[in-house]
Amino acid sequence: MPWISHDSVFDPDSLRCSLVGIAADLGPHDSGRHRHAMGQLLFARRGGIRVTLDRQLCLLPPQRLAWIPPRTLHRAEMMSNVEYRSVYLDEKHATALPEAVAIWSVSPLLRELLERISTAGFDTDWSQGAPSRLWAVCRDELLAARRQPLTLSMPKDPRLQVLCSEHLPPPLEVLAARQGMSGKTIGRILRRETGLGYQAWRQQWRLLRAISLLAEGARTTDVAGALEFASDSAFVAFFRQMTGQAPRAYLMSHYDGA
Repeated sequence: MPWISHDSVFDPDSLRCSLVGIAADLGPHDSGRHRHAMGQLLFARRGGIRVTLDRQLCLLPPQRLAWIPPRTLHRAEMMSNVEYRSVYLDEKHATALPEAVAIWSVSPLLRELLERISTAGFDTDWSQGAPSRLWAVCRDELLAARRQPLTLSMPKDPRLQVLCSEHLPPPLEVLAARQGMSGKTIGRILRRETGLGYQAWRQQWRLLRAISLLAEGARTTDVAGALEFASDSAFVAFFRQMTGQAPRAYLMSHYDGA
């Protein structure tokens, strides 16, 4: 079984396989910025993973799956104990998958397929027989999976680099005063570079940060305070509006319709 330990160095490209999987159970870990020729399916069985791309932040909560296309520069950070599975695909196997990074929910069937594939031996021949059929069903499940809005584009404009940090973005009027810019100018720049107005962008930032903190085990009260909500109930209402579920229910959802 291809289990990866904390100090393992794993390079999927060096195996010269068309498809290969690994399993890992790690404490806090930072992969550093890297890329590989193979695409990657990254499934967080337990714990949360933050994936940073070029000017884009993606969050992978427990029981969600990220697709990272071939040769995409990225960094994966695990802030607490995380159990994950990774499946690496060559371009032939990745042809039907999106050209951009995507986050999906995971059905019970897809979860079991990922487990089977990620724990198969490195010498598995995925081009024929049962392994080939196993991957075909997995691919179909991936194409049918529900996308999750867990990505956030970051601004490129130097005047808004203050937003590219882990600190809570301030209200628009506060940011405008600090940067010596008008609120309209900030909104115009942000919409051009991220597709969102400032308030929508700030709310999406708060959502991703909230999910990250909750996945690390933070209490709802602590998350509400850290993100400057007026009360716990205000935070829960915000979370329901953004995801359709209460915070704890969202983290415990293991498949579509849960």
